Amino acid sequence: MTNDANKTAAATGWPMLKGEYKTGSSNACVAVVTCGSHLDDDMLIEAGAAISGSCKTENLGIEKLVSHIISNPNIRFLIVAGAEVKGHITGEAILMLHQNGIEKNRIVGAKGAIPYIENLSEDAVKRFMEQIECIDMINVEDIGEISAKIKECIANDPGAFSGAPMVQDVKEKTNDSESDDFDDEVFESSQSSGGASVEEISSLTMITRLKSLDQKIAGIGDYHKFQAGFQAGKVEGFVIGFVLMILLAAIIGLIVALG
Repeated sequence: MTNDANKTAAATGWPMLKGEYKTGSSNACVAVVTCGSHLDDDMLIEAGAAISGSCKTENLGIEKLVSHIISNPNIRFLIVAGAEVKGHITGEAILMLHQNGIEKNRIVGAKGAIPYIENLSEDAVKRFMEQIECIDMINVEDIGEISAKIKECIANDPGAFSGAPMVQDVKEKTNDSESDDFDDEVFESSQSSGGASVEEISSLTMITRLKSLDQKIAGIGDYHKFQAGFQAGKVEGFVIGFVLMILLAAIIGLIVALG
Protein backbone atom coordinates (compact mmCIF):
# COMPACT_ATOMS: atom_id res chain seq x y z
CA MET A 1 0.00 0.00 0.00
CA THR A 2 1.20 3.51 -0.77
CA ASN A 3 1.72 5.80 2.20
CA ASP A 4 0.41 9.12 0.89
CA ALA A 5 1.95 10.91 3.88
CA ASN A 6 5.36 10.33 2.32
CA LYS A 7 4.31 11.65 -1.08
CA THR A 8 4.50 15.03 -2.76
CA ALA A 9 2.79 16.66 -5.72
CA ALA A 10 4.16 15.95 -9.19
CA ALA A 11 4.63 18.83 -11.63
CA THR A 12 1.36 20.38 -12.75
CA GLY A 13 -0.12 18.43 -15.64
CA TRP A 14 2.22 15.46 -15.17
CA PRO A 15 3.11 13.81 -17.46
CA MET A 16 3.47 16.92 -19.62
CA LEU A 17 4.99 15.37 -22.75
CA LYS A 18 2.63 13.70 -25.19
CA GLY A 19 2.97 10.11 -26.33
CA GLU A 20 1.18 6.78 -26.29
CA TYR A 21 1.95 5.51 -22.82
CA LYS A 22 -0.35 4.65 -19.94
CA THR A 23 -0.36 6.35 -16.54
CA GLY A 24 -1.64 5.37 -13.13
CA SER A 25 -1.43 7.21 -9.83
CA SER A 26 1.10 10.05 -9.73
CA ASN A 27 1.83 8.92 -6.16
CA ALA A 28 3.08 5.52 -7.36
CA CYS A 29 6.80 4.90 -7.00
CA VAL A 30 7.50 2.79 -10.12
CA ALA A 31 7.98 3.67 -13.80
CA VAL A 32 8.24 0.91 -16.40
CA VAL A 33 9.90 1.20 -19.79
CA THR A 34 9.51 -1.78 -22.12
CA CYS A 35 12.17 -0.80 -24.70
CA GLY A 36 11.28 -2.33 -28.09
CA SER A 37 8.33 -4.38 -26.82
CA HIS A 38 4.72 -3.24 -26.78
CA LEU A 39 3.41 -5.02 -23.71
CA ASP A 40 0.07 -4.66 -21.95
CA ASP A 41 0.62 -1.32 -20.24
CA ASP A 42 -2.85 -1.48 -18.66
CA MET A 43 -1.86 -4.58 -16.70
CA LEU A 44 1.40 -2.97 -15.57
CA ILE A 45 -0.51 0.10 -14.40
CA GLU A 46 -2.97 -2.17 -12.62
CA ALA A 47 0.00 -3.80 -10.88
CA GLY A 48 0.86 -0.37 -9.46
CA ALA A 49 3.11 1.46 -11.97
CA ALA A 50 2.85 5.23 -12.25
CA ILE A 51 3.66 5.17 -15.97
CA SER A 52 4.44 2.48 -18.55
CA GLY A 53 5.45 2.65 -22.21
CA SER A 54 8.05 1.54 -24.74
CA CYS A 55 11.18 3.45 -25.81
CA LYS A 56 13.07 2.70 -29.02
CA THR A 57 15.73 5.41 -29.37
CA GLU A 58 18.79 5.97 -27.21
CA ASN A 59 18.57 9.75 -27.47
CA LEU A 60 15.16 11.42 -27.88
CA GLY A 61 13.16 8.60 -26.33
CA ILE A 62 15.41 8.52 -23.26
CA GLU A 63 15.17 12.30 -22.90
CA LYS A 64 11.39 12.05 -22.75
CA LEU A 65 11.55 9.16 -20.27
CA VAL A 66 13.90 11.07 -17.97
CA SER A 67 11.71 14.18 -18.18
CA HIS A 68 8.69 12.19 -17.02
CA ILE A 69 10.58 10.76 -14.07
CA ILE A 70 12.30 13.87 -12.69
CA SER A 71 9.07 15.90 -12.89
CA ASN A 72 7.51 13.44 -10.44
CA PRO A 73 9.57 13.01 -7.22
CA ASN A 74 7.32 10.12 -6.15
CA ILE A 75 8.91 7.83 -8.78
CA ARG A 76 11.82 6.06 -7.12
CA PHE A 77 12.22 2.96 -9.28
CA LEU A 78 12.60 2.46 -13.04
CA ILE A 79 12.10 -1.06 -14.37
CA VAL A 80 13.84 -1.48 -17.74
CA ALA A 81 12.14 -4.45 -19.41
CA GLY A 82 11.16 -5.75 -22.83
CA ALA A 83 13.19 -6.68 -25.90
CA GLU A 84 16.37 -4.75 -26.62
CA VAL A 85 16.29 -2.53 -29.70
CA LYS A 86 18.74 -3.49 -32.45
CA GLY A 87 21.24 -0.78 -33.33
CA HIS A 88 19.93 1.66 -30.72
CA ILE A 89 20.45 -0.75 -27.78
CA THR A 90 18.14 1.53 -25.82
CA GLY A 91 17.79 -0.55 -22.65
CA GLU A 92 21.54 -0.63 -22.12
CA ALA A 93 21.72 3.13 -22.83
CA ILE A 94 19.18 3.80 -20.07
CA LEU A 95 21.18 1.71 -17.61
CA MET A 96 24.43 3.40 -18.64
CA LEU A 97 22.89 6.86 -18.30
CA HIS A 98 21.78 6.06 -14.76
CA GLN A 99 25.10 4.45 -13.86
CA ASN A 100 27.59 6.74 -15.62
CA GLY A 101 25.81 9.92 -16.68
CA ILE A 102 27.00 11.90 -19.70
CA GLU A 103 30.25 13.37 -20.96
CA LYS A 104 30.07 16.01 -23.70
CA ASN A 105 26.43 15.03 -24.06
CA ARG A 106 27.28 11.39 -24.81
CA ILE A 107 25.95 8.63 -22.54
CA VAL A 108 29.12 7.15 -21.04
CA GLY A 109 29.41 3.43 -21.81
CA ALA A 110 26.42 3.23 -24.17
CA LYS A 111 27.04 1.21 -27.34
CA GLY A 112 24.08 2.38 -29.42
CA ALA A 113 24.38 4.23 -32.73
CA ILE A 114 23.83 7.78 -31.42
CA PRO A 115 23.55 7.86 -27.61
CA TYR A 116 23.58 11.66 -27.33
CA ILE A 117 21.51 13.67 -24.86
CA GLU A 118 20.72 17.12 -26.26
CA ASN A 119 17.58 18.27 -24.48
CA LEU A 120 18.43 17.59 -20.84
CA SER A 121 20.73 19.68 -18.67
CA GLU A 122 23.53 18.05 -16.69
CA ASP A 123 21.54 18.82 -13.53
CA ALA A 124 18.58 16.91 -14.96
CA VAL A 125 20.75 13.87 -15.67
CA LYS A 126 22.24 14.07 -12.18
CA ARG A 127 18.75 14.27 -10.70
CA PHE A 128 17.72 11.18 -12.70
CA MET A 129 20.74 9.30 -11.34
CA GLU A 130 19.97 10.28 -7.74
CA GLN A 131 16.19 10.00 -7.70
CA ILE A 132 15.66 6.45 -8.87
CA GLU A 133 16.92 2.92 -8.60
CA CYS A 134 17.24 1.33 -12.04
CA ILE A 135 16.21 -2.32 -12.29
CA ASP A 136 17.56 -4.38 -15.20
CA MET A 137 14.90 -6.68 -16.65
CA ILE A 138 15.99 -6.30 -20.28
CA ASN A 139 14.55 -9.03 -22.55
CA VAL A 140 11.90 -9.93 -19.95
CA GLU A 141 8.44 -9.73 -21.55
CA ASP A 142 6.47 -11.79 -19.06
CA ILE A 143 3.77 -9.50 -17.61
CA GLY A 144 3.50 -11.59 -14.45
CA GLU A 145 7.22 -11.34 -13.75
CA ILE A 146 7.32 -7.59 -14.37
CA SER A 147 4.17 -7.07 -12.26
CA ALA A 148 5.75 -9.00 -9.40
CA LYS A 149 8.78 -6.71 -9.55
CA ILE A 150 6.51 -3.64 -9.50
CA LYS A 151 4.84 -4.90 -6.33
CA GLU A 152 8.24 -5.66 -4.79
CA CYS A 153 9.31 -2.06 -5.46
CA ILE A 154 6.09 -0.72 -3.95
CA ALA A 155 6.75 -2.75 -0.80
CA ASN A 156 10.15 -1.01 -0.53
CA ASP A 157 8.95 2.49 -1.44
CA PRO A 158 11.23 5.00 0.35
CA GLY A 159 8.79 7.86 -0.20
CA ALA A 160 9.14 10.91 -2.40
CA PHE A 161 12.55 12.24 -3.41
CA SER A 162 13.53 15.30 -1.37
CA GLY A 163 13.86 17.64 -4.37
CA ALA A 164 11.00 19.53 -5.98
CA PRO A 165 9.64 18.41 -9.37
CA MET A 166 12.18 19.25 -12.06
CA VAL A 167 10.66 20.36 -15.35
CA GLN A 168 12.75 20.56 -18.50
CA ASP A 169 11.83 23.10 -21.17
CA VAL A 170 11.42 20.57 -23.94
CA LYS A 171 9.53 21.68 -27.04
CA GLU A 172 8.05 18.89 -29.12
CA LYS A 173 7.91 19.20 -32.89
CA THR A 174 4.50 18.28 -34.18
CA ASN A 175 4.43 15.37 -36.58
CA ASP A 176 1.45 13.73 -38.26
CA SER A 177 2.98 10.29 -37.76
CA GLU A 178 3.41 10.59 -34.01
CA SER A 179 5.47 7.85 -32.39
CA ASP A 180 3.64 5.30 -30.29
CA ASP A 181 5.98 5.22 -27.31
CA PHE A 182 8.04 7.52 -25.07
CA ASP A 183 9.79 8.74 -28.27
CA ASP A 184 8.92 11.71 -30.46
CA GLU A 185 10.39 12.48 -33.86
CA VAL A 186 12.29 15.58 -32.72
CA PHE A 187 12.78 17.47 -29.47
CA GLU A 188 14.01 21.03 -29.33
CA SER A 189 15.01 22.82 -26.13
CA SER A 190 15.65 26.43 -25.23
CA GLN A 191 18.42 25.10 -23.01
CA SER A 192 21.85 24.42 -24.42
CA SER A 193 24.37 22.35 -22.53
CA GLY A 194 27.08 22.19 -25.18
CA GLY A 195 28.48 19.02 -26.72
CA ALA A 196 27.27 17.56 -29.99
CA SER A 197 24.90 19.75 -32.00
CA VAL A 198 21.80 18.52 -33.81
CA GLU A 199 23.73 18.78 -37.08
CA GLU A 200 26.57 16.70 -35.65
CA ILE A 201 24.16 14.05 -34.42
CA SER A 202 22.55 13.94 -37.88
CA SER A 203 26.01 13.48 -39.37
CA LEU A 204 26.73 10.68 -36.90
CA THR A 205 23.51 8.98 -37.89
CA MET A 206 24.48 9.20 -41.56
CA ILE A 207 27.99 7.90 -40.84
CA THR A 208 26.57 4.95 -38.90
CA ARG A 209 24.24 4.07 -41.77
CA LEU A 210 27.04 4.41 -44.33
CA LYS A 211 29.29 2.13 -42.27
CA SER A 212 26.52 -0.42 -42.10
CA LEU A 213 26.04 -0.16 -45.87
CA ASP A 214 29.81 -0.52 -46.44
CA GLN A 215 29.82 -3.69 -44.34
CA LYS A 216 26.92 -5.13 -46.33
CA ILE A 217 28.63 -4.26 -49.65
CA ALA A 218 31.89 -5.79 -48.43
CA GLY A 219 29.99 -8.93 -47.45
CA ILE A 220 28.40 -9.14 -50.91
CA GLY A 221 31.84 -8.64 -52.52
CA ASP A 222 33.35 -11.44 -50.42
CA TYR A 223 30.46 -13.72 -51.40
CA HIS A 224 30.98 -13.02 -55.11
CA LYS A 225 34.74 -13.62 -54.74
CA PHE A 226 34.00 -16.96 -53.14
CA GLN A 227 31.56 -17.86 -55.87
CA ALA A 228 34.05 -16.83 -58.59
CA GLY A 229 36.79 -18.87 -56.95
CA PHE A 230 34.49 -21.84 -56.59
CA GLN A 231 33.46 -21.68 -60.25
CA ALA A 232 37.08 -21.29 -61.36
CA GLY A 233 38.03 -24.30 -59.26
CA LYS A 234 35.29 -26.35 -60.88
CA VAL A 235 36.49 -25.45 -64.39
CA GLU A 236 40.12 -26.15 -63.49
CA GLY A 237 39.16 -29.51 -61.99
CA PHE A 238 37.20 -30.43 -65.13
CA VAL A 239 40.13 -29.58 -67.42
CA ILE A 240 42.61 -31.57 -65.33
CA GLY A 241 40.25 -34.55 -65.22
CA PHE A 242 39.71 -34.37 -68.99
CA VAL A 243 43.48 -34.30 -69.68
CA LEU A 244 44.07 -37.22 -67.33
CA MET A 245 41.35 -39.23 -69.10
CA ILE A 246 43.01 -38.56 -72.49
CA LEU A 247 46.42 -39.59 -71.14
CA LEU A 248 44.96 -42.72 -69.57
CA ALA A 249 43.20 -43.63 -72.81
CA ALA A 250 46.43 -43.12 -74.73
CA ILE A 251 48.38 -45.32 -72.34
CA ILE A 252 45.76 -48.07 -72.54
CA GLY A 253 45.79 -47.85 -76.36
CA LEU A 254 49.60 -48.09 -76.40
CA ILE A 255 49.56 -51.13 -74.12
CA VAL A 256 46.98 -52.82 -76.33
CA ALA A 257 49.01 -52.06 -79.47
CA LEU A 258 52.22 -53.43 -77.97
CA GLY A 259 50.44 -56.49 -76.62
